[in-house]
Formats: sequence, structure tokens, C-alpha cells
Amino acid sequence: MPLYFSIVVPVYNRPEELRELLESVASQQYGHPFEMVVVEDGSQRDSAAVIAEFSDRLSLSYWQKPNTGPGDSRNYGMRKAQGNYIILVDSDCLLPPEYLRTVHRQLEASYAHCFGGRDAAHPSFNAMQKAISFSMTSPFTTGGLRGSAGQQKNFQPRSFNMGLSKEAYEASGGFGRIHPGEDPDLSLRLSKKGYSIRYIPEAIVYHKRRIDFRSFFRQVNKFGLTRPILNRWHPGSARLTYWFPTLFCLGLIAGLLLPVFWRSTWAWLPLAGYGGYLLLLALLAAFKTGSARVGSLVPASVLVQFCGYGLGFLKSTSLLTFSNRKPEELFPGLFFKS
Repeated sequence: MPLYFSIVVPVYNRPEELRELLESVASQQYGHPFEMVVVEDGSQRDSAAVIAEFSDRLSLSYWQKPNTGPGDSRNYGMRKAQGNYIILVDSDCLLPPEYLRTVHRQLEASYAHCFGGRDAAHPSFNAMQKAISFSMTSPFTTGGLRGSAGQQKNFQPRSFNMGLSKEAYEASGGFGRIHPGEDPDLSLRLSKKGYSIRYIPEAIVYHKRRIDFRSFFRQVNKFGLTRPILNRWHPGSARLTYWFPTLFCLGLIAGLLLPVFWRSTWAWLPLAGYGGYLLLLALLAAFKTGSARVGSLVPASVLVQFCGYGLGFLKSTSLLTFSNRKPEELFPGLFFKS
């Protein structure tokens, strides 16, 4: 059966960024029909006017519903989708002109019921966005877990750049109530059901992430809280590398305290190691982006990422280990109501 894509996008109070996404979708260099499904997740600032701008350029359906979170909104959109293959992107993403053509070609060459791609920073992004993108995607941080340029085994797609067949969606029931973490949860459930999952490194989206360091910390902290829950739900999915940010953070704290209790020049050696690592990342980022400003922001971005995730991971692991309460009771903020 020929591939017919349905691009499903949940949106919440962000009509401006949806306009940018739709412009990138309308500019696709793709010779096959496809549809766009936009789900308004209980927004106070809806996107009706933006949708009207593109009604003559895209095969587009627009649905409005009460706020139930991005996972449930994606499920809603997938139920409404007419295509036999669904592509999920976030409203703060931009698609390169060749995105759909690349995905189509790759799936025709080697079909999989689910695929994931990677993200990158567009040249138009500001310095903060490029710094956060570097810290999230660089193989010298934890970016290798999210998707590097090489092939990956047991890849867990993220819903800002993910596709699955209508069959796989219907068999799995789609996303659960947890957020964040609904995307690796779905990937792991699909894998258990025997559906093939493929990593397509050529399928790149530009992920804008309109956040500052404070909101970035909250975001990655939630990621850290979620991962031990997924490890409990899916035995055998845990990796030692998930502990790296926690160990990094605890090592940094120890390095800061060591000179206080040990009056020796050797006591500064751990902090010197951390400083050298962060300096190297700053230089790599400046070289990659051609911006000293981006390079200067990367050390702070990496510290926020590692400490936010690492502390969240440690807290969640400890509470799940020593408490008899369910994850929904321990972390109600991570779960949307049905």
C-alpha cells in the first residue's frame, strides 16, 4: 500500500510558532499527497486565524478540544488522521524542505512501523536556543542517547520527530497519561508488541525550544523524574548511562566541597577537570555554530541540563525504591487526568 502521511501536531497557546511550522510544511519538496492535522489542546489563544491562512495551501484539518496534555492530544489527532502513516512533530519545530521526501524514501527502502529522527538548531535560532540545542544533541554531552548521526540500537523516538503506522497506533492505543516520557513509553510498548522501530538520522527537524535556563531546568528535571518510572514499567529498559547526569552532578558537588575540607592544591583537581570539560564544550560549540556568544552560553546550559536531569533522576529513583506508593501518587504533576 502506498504511503500516505498524516502530520499530527498538538498546539497550546502558540499560534505564532504554529504559523512558522505550517510555512515549513507548505514548503516541502514532496511530490505525494499528505494531510496536516492540528489539535488545539484547550488553548486560550487559539490558532484559527493561522489555520485560515494555510487552508488553500495544505490539506489541513483543525480540531479543538479541552486541555488534556500533548500525549492525549496526539492520540486525538491520530484518531482523526486519514493517512496510513502518522508523523508527529511539535509546534515549536520547523521541517527542512526535504523532510517528507527523506522519510518516504527511507521507509520505502526499509519499512518500519515506527521511526524516529533527530533534531538540530536552525541558523536563524538565537544564541540561547543554539546553546540549549547543542547541550541536548552533542555526543559529548548526552546527545548520543537522543540520536546522533550514526545508527543506533534500541532507539526510543521522541514525539517532536516521530512516526508510526496507523496499525501500530491502533494496536498500542497510542500515548499514555505520563508527561514527559510518553514517547519512550510508547516506543517500549511497541517494541514489546513486536513492531519494528527504526532510527532515521537523515530525518532532521529544527527544534526551536523557546525557553530560558529556568524553564530548561524545569523541563529536564521532569525528564529525570520520569525515567526511573519508565524503568519500573519496562523492566530491562534501564541503562547505566541514565545515571551519568546524576554522577556528574554529585561529583561536581563533591568537587566544590573538597577544597573546604582538604587544604591542598590537589583538592582543586576535580574542579579543574570539570572546568576543562566545560571549556572544551564551549570551544566545540563556538566552532560548530561560528558564534562565541553561543559558546559562552554552553557551559551554563550543560550544567543546567545535567544537574536538572541528574537531581530529578536521583529523587525519583530514591522515592520509588523506598516508598510503596504508586508513581501517580508520588509525582501527580507528571500525569494528566484521563
